[in-house]
Amino acid sequence: MSSPMPNSPVTAPRDPSPALPPWARAIAESYESNAASQFVIYGNISDRMVLPSLSGPRLGGLSDFLLGVLLAGFDVVLSYDLGNGIRVEKGAELFSKWPHFQESQKDWKAPRPAVETLTRYFRYCANLTRLNQPAVQVGCIIKNADLLVPALQGGLDYDLNALASLIRDWSNESLLSGHALATFLLTENLNDLHPLIVNNPRIARIRIDLPSSNQLLDGFRVMAPNFPVSLTDMAADLPAVAEQLTGTTLGALESAVKTKEHRKEHLAAGDLAKLKKDLVEKDTSGLIEFIETRRTLDDLYGLEKIKAWFRQDIDLWKKNDTAALPKGYLLCGPVGTGKTFLVECLAGEASVPIVKMKNFRDKWVGSSEGNLEKIFRLIHALGRCYVFIDEADQALGRRDGSSGDSGVGGRIYSMLAEEMGNSANRGKVIWVLASSRPDLIEVDLKRPGRVDLKIPLFPTSTPREGFDLLRMLSGKRGLAIKEESFASLQACIPSLLTPGAAEALVMKVYRQVRTSSSSLDDVLQECLNEYQNPIAPEVMQFQIQLAAAEASALEFVPQIFRRKSSV
Repeated sequence: MSSPMPNSPVTAPRDPSPALPPWARAIAESYESNAASQFVIYGNISDRMVLPSLSGPRLGGLSDFLLGVLLAGFDVVLSYDLGNGIRVEKGAELFSKWPHFQESQKDWKAPRPAVETLTRYFRYCANLTRLNQPAVQVGCIIKNADLLVPALQGGLDYDLNALASLIRDWSNESLLSGHALATFLLTENLNDLHPLIVNNPRIARIRIDLPSSNQLLDGFRVMAPNFPVSLTDMAADLPAVAEQLTGTTLGALESAVKTKEHRKEHLAAGDLAKLKKDLVEKDTSGLIEFIETRRTLDDLYGLEKIKAWFRQDIDLWKKNDTAALPKGYLLCGPVGTGKTFLVECLAGEASVPIVKMKNFRDKWVGSSEGNLEKIFRLIHALGRCYVFIDEADQALGRRDGSSGDSGVGGRIYSMLAEEMGNSANRGKVIWVLASSRPDLIEVDLKRPGRVDLKIPLFPTSTPREGFDLLRMLSGKRGLAIKEESFASLQACIPSLLTPGAAEALVMKVYRQVRTSSSSLDDVLQECLNEYQNPIAPEVMQFQIQLAAAEASALEFVPQIFRRKSSV
């Protein structure tokens, strides 16, 4: 390999191995071109990966990959983490020839002395080269770098800033940047790392994504000989299995396969959907939830124009004609109008997963942003999916971040706005926001280019609609309300009946029919006479007006609500 740096650069295998992942190729190219010598590696750093070796590929961790592949040609490789201090991973004999080796050992543990020791050794090796002595190629891996130099949590911390400044100098100082020195800082989330390092223009930020289907397939092929029982049924169709499990980590899959092997159980095709759901939710620490559904838009009462629009979008999606496909939907309407149910029906119709973002906010500074990074990594790995954010007016944050939360809301807003507006996601990710208070969502988040279609959901507007809704829900529970009952019930059917309220009403009717000797018509009449709308009239009217005002097209708004659409 040609390099402007002395001796050998970061050394990938000498043959251009196609198995080398993109992130590793990016590191090698940046180092060999002298564009960067310090690398912040973040993302899916705790996963297992396939390591090429002379004896055949095997699974290992990121540190194994760095040591065995990228740093294989280096003379000395050191590592540091808070638990173990400085460790000599390679070249112990050469490292021990450093004149300060003996006296430095007392400073290998505590963060500040350890970083100062590493800096002194790097400068020593660089000065040797300047004196025309044989160059020592040095690599250094800082594990859990976010624990060593975390993001500032308010106020000035001079010791922490000094540490960050020293580490930054490894890439900025001309003496070191001109030497064969490669340093790696490993952290799961960029937001957890000190800004002096993250914002350093002389470093390369390298993201490791969740494994693609091809990488999962490579992993399965490595595992297959070692797990003959659990993978025997999958051996003939591993590419399809890997495709179906995209979004999971290789480490989580290895653990699941080991468990199956220990139990002498076969991993069957029917296990894959549940396995993927369980592994992804576990890997993301409960930050997301996969919503499983067998519903389709046929299960949705009414909303014919909206269903027709959705079906057009789904048809475009299936044809890969994504130019006119929206990046996001906003579902707005009063409480109980079935926003979540609509999302389930939509995903079932399109046959793509729904990722529901749960409470990703955390009380610790930086944790909320880190949680979002994890969620985004998963979304990118899944390919086509809907990302559902319920109560979006509360979850999305505010542009100004002036809510007394140390700026967390503003940073969350910025991250979500950037991700939702990312043109690379069109045709892969559709965001679905739901809110009964769309007026509280920042205008910039619900503009075209992020949310291209705003769909209002309304309660019933006539007694006929209310009767049909009650009749449909009752039928699902085996209660057959006759069509001719409408005439006698019309006067007592409540106005502005939401699907949620109608569901509760039908449950009450069902219970009384099953626990009394009264007829269905009598019970229904009694329950309708006693019904009280769970939402205050003024709240209902206000939320109806908001939904009507937000609608992307008037065709979605019933005529009776158009007259009230000004707020």
